[in-house]
Amino acid sequence: SRYIFCVSGDFVKVHSTATEECVHILQGHRNLVTGIQLNPHNHLQLYSCSFDGTIKLWDYVDGILIKTFVIGHKLHALFTLTCAEDSVFVIINKEKQDVFQLASVRLPKSSSQEIEAKELSFVLDYINQSPKCIAFGNEGEYVAAVRDFYLSVYFFKKKTTSRFTLSSSRNKKHAKNNFTCVACHPKEDCIATGHKDGKIRLWRNFDDDKKYTYTCLHWHHDMVMDLAFSVTEGTSLLSGGRESVLVEWRDATEKNKEFLPRLGATIEHISVSPAGDLFCTSHSDNKIIIIHRNLEASAVIQGLVKDSNIFTGLMVDPRTKALVLNGKPGHLQFYSLQHDKQLYNLDIIQQEYINDYGLIQIELTKAAFGCYGNWLATVEQRQEKETELELQMKLWMYNKKTQGFVLNTKVNMPHEDHITALCFCNAEKFENPILVTASKDGHFKVWILTDDSDIYKKAVGWTCDFVGSYHKYQATNCCFSEDGSLLAVSFEEIVTIWDSETWELKRTFCQRAGKIRHLCFGRLTCSKYLLGTTENGILCCWNLLSCALEWSAKLNVRVMEPDPNSENIAAISQSSVGSDLFVFKPSEPRPLYIQKNISREEVQWGVFVPRDVPESFTSEAYQWLNRSQFYFLTKSQSLLTFSTKSPEEKLTPTSKQLLAEESLPTTPFYFILGKHREQQDEKINEALECELVQLPLTENIPAISELLHTPAHVLPSASLLCSKFVSSLLLSKETKSDEEIPEDVDMEEGKESDDSDEENDFTEKIPDTNNTDLGEDLLHQLSKSEEKELRKFRKVDYSWITAL
Repeated sequence: SRYIFCVSGDFVKVHSTATEECVHILQGHRNLVTGIQLNPHNHLQLYSCSFDGTIKLWDYVDGILIKTFVIGHKLHALFTLTCAEDSVFVIINKEKQDVFQLASVRLPKSSSQEIEAKELSFVLDYINQSPKCIAFGNEGEYVAAVRDFYLSVYFFKKKTTSRFTLSSSRNKKHAKNNFTCVACHPKEDCIATGHKDGKIRLWRNFDDDKKYTYTCLHWHHDMVMDLAFSVTEGTSLLSGGRESVLVEWRDATEKNKEFLPRLGATIEHISVSPAGDLFCTSHSDNKIIIIHRNLEASAVIQGLVKDSNIFTGLMVDPRTKALVLNGKPGHLQFYSLQHDKQLYNLDIIQQEYINDYGLIQIELTKAAFGCYGNWLATVEQRQEKETELELQMKLWMYNKKTQGFVLNTKVNMPHEDHITALCFCNAEKFENPILVTASKDGHFKVWILTDDSDIYKKAVGWTCDFVGSYHKYQATNCCFSEDGSLLAVSFEEIVTIWDSETWELKRTFCQRAGKIRHLCFGRLTCSKYLLGTTENGILCCWNLLSCALEWSAKLNVRVMEPDPNSENIAAISQSSVGSDLFVFKPSEPRPLYIQKNISREEVQWGVFVPRDVPESFTSEAYQWLNRSQFYFLTKSQSLLTFSTKSPEEKLTPTSKQLLAEESLPTTPFYFILGKHREQQDEKINEALECELVQLPLTENIPAISELLHTPAHVLPSASLLCSKFVSSLLLSKETKSDEEIPEDVDMEEGKESDDSDEENDFTEKIPDTNNTDLGEDLLHQLSKSEEKELRKFRKVDYSWITAL
């Protein structure tokens, strides 16, 4: 029960149940992974199947792919049995798209890494593609499958199929007792089925078509999403659904049931650990909860929360560098991109969410960070009818003591119509923060922070300082220049430029090319440019010094985002084929980088996230990613990015160390020994700093890397590896041939070593003068004849060590 496996697109993620960290990402499939199962004959191995038509066998402890079995069919689910030694079961569709079959696949034994497995034997037809609708019972004696209003049971020994249906479903047209999921008791002949009407039915005596019986358990008011029996004895049945409550039916009776409520979202999958001590639920909001046997949640693995609509767009928290966007209803989620997990949720609306389809909810529509993360502005609205608009703006202040945001000011109806945009002025020259809101009511408002909210002038609050408009047009976008001196506000087709000190209208730009969709200023050396996109598909660049149009391009831009650390601007255009990315500088109409078809679906939002440590890509194609990384969100709420590293390489070093650390027992002796080792390491490091002699590094020696990175059960015998290992340790660090080392280089290196010796005479690190003499002897440059003599001595036979 140490690890939990989670299918994530083309990958399989291995999480630690104790620390919630992702310790491995198993990558190798070329399409969506649809099923995972532990190898019943080796608990350290994992099977996975995919739409790419392959079954892969993994060593999940080391994250190594062992074998690939090519099936040739699109695989929808995978099942393994202890009694079936060399075969697994898969769900395939051969002829029509909606006709699925359960088939048995024989996995041949071979030493090669990729093997063809084409021996398929048909087991059951008229089944559902979902793995929740297939279950094997009583140690593989039979298999149960549900679809629509039918339960099918296939007996392997008798090779017969029994089919059952509910009597009420035959006559009623609008019956809600469709089968949704199935689970089989591990020891007894008992099948549990979940239904659309929220009922659970337990089937017995189903080996006889006439004597079969079923009993009914009912608690769920909506459809049962998944069922699971406890592993060892099957005394408990777990069920879950849209109520976000895990129900445990003990002894499968109506009376003995326990609940774990308020799990946050619909339960989609339930899993039980092989030891039976842990349960696990997967939820519709991209969350996994690990639960103890006594129904207490022990860990939560929360990914990016999927919401019905992302109104706020993608933002970056200046303090934590976390991605911020709509999360749970009425919440902002702070999501760590580096660790691929949620940091925390900020409750903005602060009302209990009522899950009802017909109810019009309060929506969190806008949010913006300002003043280097000290302030956060949010807008929420609710509109039942056209004339009944409820609008509220909240301003949150960051509290250093609580390390979170605290509500500072609440403004009811800041505008008479919907707020279309809001932005902070983040220039350093302004002492007091400034916020601007634009609205469909034809006005933009400037809000400033004042300290006169009480007689002691210790409390601060936000008030409206200026209201601007332009010929009663709707205000659609607003943004500040980098130095904060100018404010650009778009009024439908017209762009207006305002002085931020006097709030005087300075200039207007009008292209008559449709309403302005996006607006942003250039940065750094391109700060004299203003960019705008229109709904008619035109990208415009204005020069603020000449007050003229610099250039324009025909481009249907859906996302336009400036990089805060460079002059680059990313624009994503939508075409009939897909979405294309263009990266450019406002000073040059020629793009720096073009990537066609970054996504087949529409891209809705994008954002540049500053890097903690800048990269140094020499290629022109990747130089725009040196200081920031670009993320974008698609319509189906998939978060994508550009990267040169694989997902396994992105894992933090601490998560990779967890595999080794978890095997050590945390006893008092372990803690004492751990501290003792740390002190020893510190002493060794101090001694090494004083030494001038550099020992040969073991990182690049292939023999050592093979020994350390290859699993022990795959390695050959020690006698084969011993001679190679010992000889690799005796090799010098520099093994350049005579031809490779020019004489000029030797001279330069000699000079550098002399200089370094002179510097070392003055350093305080070396307490004894004898060390310097020793260093000079060891750093002596060998002649070519001396090197040849040494090479003769290296070729010594060490085979006698293998006999030990």
